[in-house]
Amino acid sequence: MTTVIFVHGTGVRGREYEQTFQIIKQKIYDHNQNIIVTPCLWGDVCGIKLNANGASVPLYDGTLALDEVETEDADIVLWGELYRDPLYELRLLSLKSIDGSSSNPFGEQPSDILQARVENFTPTAELEAELSKAGIAWVFEEAREAVIHSQAYEEVLPKVGESDVNEYAVVIVRAIIAQAMLICEQQEKFPPILTDAKLRDKVVESLVLALAEAELGLGGWLLQPLLHLGTNYVKRRRGAVTDKVSPMPCDILLYQTRGEKIRAFIKEQIAQAEPPVVLLAHSLGGIACVDLLAQQPLSQVELLITVGSQAPFLYEINALYSLEYDQPLPEYFPEEWLNIYDLRDFLSYVGSRIFPNVQDVEVDSKQPFPRSHGAYWTNATTWEAIFARLP
Repeated sequence: MTTVIFVHGTGVRGREYEQTFQIIKQKIYDHNQNIIVTPCLWGDVCGIKLNANGASVPLYDGTLALDEVETEDADIVLWGELYRDPLYELRLLSLKSIDGSSSNPFGEQPSDILQARVENFTPTAELEAELSKAGIAWVFEEAREAVIHSQAYEEVLPKVGESDVNEYAVVIVRAIIAQAMLICEQQEKFPPILTDAKLRDKVVESLVLALAEAELGLGGWLLQPLLHLGTNYVKRRRGAVTDKVSPMPCDILLYQTRGEKIRAFIKEQIAQAEPPVVLLAHSLGGIACVDLLAQQPLSQVELLITVGSQAPFLYEINALYSLEYDQPLPEYFPEEWLNIYDLRDFLSYVGSRIFPNVQDVEVDSKQPFPRSHGAYWTNATTWEAIFARLP
């Protein structure tokens, strides 16, 4: 019977780890119920903490000026902004000039129609089930109230024309869903919709169809202000950006100085597991597992899976603890090493051009960074690659 040990990455703690672990556990059990899935929560025991409650951290604003503009998928760019500010698109829409006037200025106005639809909306049983599957049914009403009582919403309504009621409805729906996601994060709840772009878009589409019977789409005028915000420039110039951007996450700094405690914790979990063992390691967890397996033979481990990990990059810059650059992996290192990365995850790297036994698999979460770094577990390609190597 195989045991899969999930080793988490940087900054993951408590409830977030538990919810991620439950997703992984359920995916693997759906594939094969005879596989044992166990946690390796090193962060709570060995991870960083602000021992002086942040006394060393000054207030600061950070900016990164990119001197070139390239186009990214507009939908991904838009959601990147909505994650930070759910009312972003509504604020943008309020800048649009009013096109013409109503054909019946004394009758019901388009804004009245849309306002009535939004403010009197009650999800159907089918839509309620979709919201529950996404993990936001409990917060949907709170999110809707927050949007319809916002200044941005009030400023947008008078601009609604007869021909674009549905377009405005789409924007309002996205604001509500983004607001629901933000509330979840603020309350330290991590439902699937936070990382599953397909699930998010399905919920938006269902809500739009229920609310406005519209087809999804952005007006061309609305796309233009978004184009310069794309991450495609960064994706295509990883080398230059890597030279400019620091610091690395704090857990990595801690690991580089006192990583032996983390490696010892992982080793203890391996010793307690029923062999053969598969190490499924995310981000910094992948670095720690590579170091551990390179330092000593652990015959129980038959397969290493690194996801969104920086181990190949650290080796290339001669910063991997266990191996100097040009020093080969030891013979006792597991023969199978699967490495999963996402071009939009700027903390993920490829290993096959660095280590001879690595099999790289690219996935596309369709999420902006940094959300792409945590979006692997709801991505079908991730699990296709993993299941192909599990019993």
